Amino acid sequence: MTIKEVQSKKEAREFLDVARQIYKNDTNWVCPLDKDVNAVFDPKQNVFHSHGVITRWVLKSGDGKLIGRIAAFINEKKAFQAEQPTGGIGFFECINDNEAAGLLFDTAQSWLLARGMKAMDGPINFGENDSFWGLLIEGFTTPSYGMNYNHQYYQELFKGYGFVTLYEQITNHLEVTKPFPERFTKIANWVANKPGYTFKHLEESKLDQYAADFVEIYNDAWRDFKNFVPLNLKNVLGSFSKMKTVMDEKLIWFAYINNEPASVIVILPDANQMIRGLNGKLGIVEKIKFVYRRWVGVDRMRAVVMGTKQAFQKHGLESALFIKLKEYVLPLNQYRELELSWVGDFNDKMLALHEATGATLGKKHATMRKIFE
Repeated sequence: MTIKEVQSKKEAREFLDVARQIYKNDTNWVCPLDKDVNAVFDPKQNVFHSHGVITRWVLKSGDGKLIGRIAAFINEKKAFQAEQPTGGIGFFECINDNEAAGLLFDTAQSWLLARGMKAMDGPINFGENDSFWGLLIEGFTTPSYGMNYNHQYYQELFKGYGFVTLYEQITNHLEVTKPFPERFTKIANWVANKPGYTFKHLEESKLDQYAADFVEIYNDAWRDFKNFVPLNLKNVLGSFSKMKTVMDEKLIWFAYINNEPASVIVILPDANQMIRGLNGKLGIVEKIKFVYRRWVGVDRMRAVVMGTKQAFQKHGLESALFIKLKEYVLPLNQYRELELSWVGDFNDKMLALHEATGATLGKKHATMRKIFE
């Protein structure tokens, strides 16, 4: 076997092609868009390059076949928050072979060690944790957009190398046409009608204002979580702008108390239903298919993020947001499923909310860590 760092356009294409080779017979897999993967490694498109470094490798068999890949990176804003300096690995793909996996992991570990790291987390993203994050360990069904999918044997490859689970990422599913539990509905309606409480969906014409409200809510809601790094408005505006191609503004709701931003839920139509079968490409023909499927054939949504300011976390705002959302979704007679993804197993409040809605388990991912010996 030979492993080579990606340094040319040809090698960058091979990095993408590894996944197509690994999953060529897997009907559940949806090929991520090449442009989305490439963007992670492009300093012009990924702001994490301003405070970190990343590289990647491709693994080939003796006869030149693509059999694996891996990326390693250091996010300087997070690397030193753990007990030991910790880098990351991601975009791991590999045949079912411990020796091949070991060579990939060894290469990434050596690169990180040379840069002062004492551990590595993976598989994670050199970017926000709403995409390319976690090892799928339960629920091997078609993934939603941005969610990692992998073969079942990957877990043994990670464990065999010494990775241990830091936390599990829980993804629950809701049947849209199924009524919410009676108690949930009663509380939600009561909250929605309280004086001073207002609920608004996003308006693209006021994107800057809603992005600012999102940052205010999110940074307050998550500030006490371990290793939390605050969002900044510039990055969020960039993310909102990228969402425009798939966004339905009436699926993104905000709650306000006496005009103060208090709670938010961001839901997107599942873009994987738009790109399925495009093999990662987005040329003219693929764009026509994408646009057509955007309006015909998408019946699944993905809740990307939910958050409530700490001062308002026991006010039932999340319940009211779900009710407002359903008032819009049901008459459409389009969506059948809402994926609530993902919630860390440490987030008891959000898991309790999922349970209150009547959601059931859909998938589990694991964020894992290997401490270097």
